[in-house]
Amino acid sequence: MDRNTSERQQVYAWGRLQPREHVIVPASFADEMAAAIRASDKHPLLCRGLGRSYGDVALNGGGYLLDTTRADHFLSADWQAGTVRAEAGLSLDALLRVCVPRGWFLPVTPGTKFVTLGGAVANDVHGKNQESAGTIGCHVRRIYLARSTGEMLDLSADQPLFAATIGGLGLTGVIVWVELKLLPIRSAMMDVETLAMAGLDDFFRLSAESADWPYTVAWVDSLARGPTLGRGLFMRGRHAETGALAAHGAACLTVPHTPGFLLNRGTISLFNFFYRTRPGATGRTTMHYDRFFYPLDSLSDWNRLYGRRGFFQHQSVVPMRNAPETVRSLLELTAERGEPSFLAVLKVLGDRASPGLLSFPKSGVTLALDLANRGEATRRLLDRMADLLVAAGGRLYPAKDATMSGEAFRAGYPSWRELEQQRDPAIMSDFWRRVTADAA
Repeated sequence: MDRNTSERQQVYAWGRLQPREHVIVPASFADEMAAAIRASDKHPLLCRGLGRSYGDVALNGGGYLLDTTRADHFLSADWQAGTVRAEAGLSLDALLRVCVPRGWFLPVTPGTKFVTLGGAVANDVHGKNQESAGTIGCHVRRIYLARSTGEMLDLSADQPLFAATIGGLGLTGVIVWVELKLLPIRSAMMDVETLAMAGLDDFFRLSAESADWPYTVAWVDSLARGPTLGRGLFMRGRHAETGALAAHGAACLTVPHTPGFLLNRGTISLFNFFYRTRPGATGRTTMHYDRFFYPLDSLSDWNRLYGRRGFFQHQSVVPMRNAPETVRSLLELTAERGEPSFLAVLKVLGDRASPGLLSFPKSGVTLALDLANRGEATRRLLDRMADLLVAAGGRLYPAKDATMSGEAFRAGYPSWRELEQQRDPAIMSDFWRRVTADAA
């Protein structure tokens, strides 16, 4: 690997907890991506896209990071059938700008469009329509993978390495391009209904009553306790039948570096109250897909709201049989410990299986909480939440994690050894080191 074309720098994950030094290797075309892994030699390599993983799943401290964001070219598209083939560095943002005016949408999208296609596949992202559509891996037709052996593999669903690569955390090789089946739409607008939740029981009731709404999610007031625990807003939506096919615009505001103390129990309490009771908070409306799917994308660098110490995200899924009790316990813990979440989200996940070997979603309920970094107190809270989760048969999301123990990871992902067997020996991440180091 040519150090003359590489740059050593400190790299943060999205949680901005602690930077780690890497040698950054740029790649602008597919052949450069393939060449980088062949030349990795004794230095571990990892691909990195737009850096929206919260913890260390996309960090490789002391090693090489292959920057894929300039390898972002469309290779082919069938706009009659809604199939696109594009390099792994193409962002969902760029893909939407091209496909929406042509009457197509992402079959599955996470809560931000600022992720690369390769990163979305490597983490097998899910979205508000997971119950009906599954993960993005359910809609991937082919993957072109470069291995350090020099092999260039055109993978399809009948090959074991295809399953290992989807949700494989970028460890099976360099994803060069992806072929994806899109979703037909008639409008860029969404029909949306928002309903008030008085407590956690309302979340489960409304989820059960919303089978004819493909997209559902709930925002929860993380400070509510007692009989109001789980109060918040339940949102459900579907693609509108009429309206222009207009793509989204640019972010509205850039967030400066903010003093961490601004996000405290008092300010979050005020935000939660006004967000929940603001005029128009409930009812039916029509809105652009950008506002429905990507509300935080309107704030560029919103992770700076947590100050220079950064933040953690806990995202877990627990089986439905244990969900009411476990979700209640997790929310009670954050409220009791005085560590409220600025963003607390609940969603039911369905039983549509992903082709991915280590995909996160499974049938149950997922809870996502952003927690400001307050040092050991926050880490102890996260450890306690992980213990509750594992005891209930749940698991944590690697793309969001920064503290999961190896024991918790291996309990949640019993197929991890199969991925280790398929892992390219030239590729490694800080996350994988952390959760497999103490394995027997």
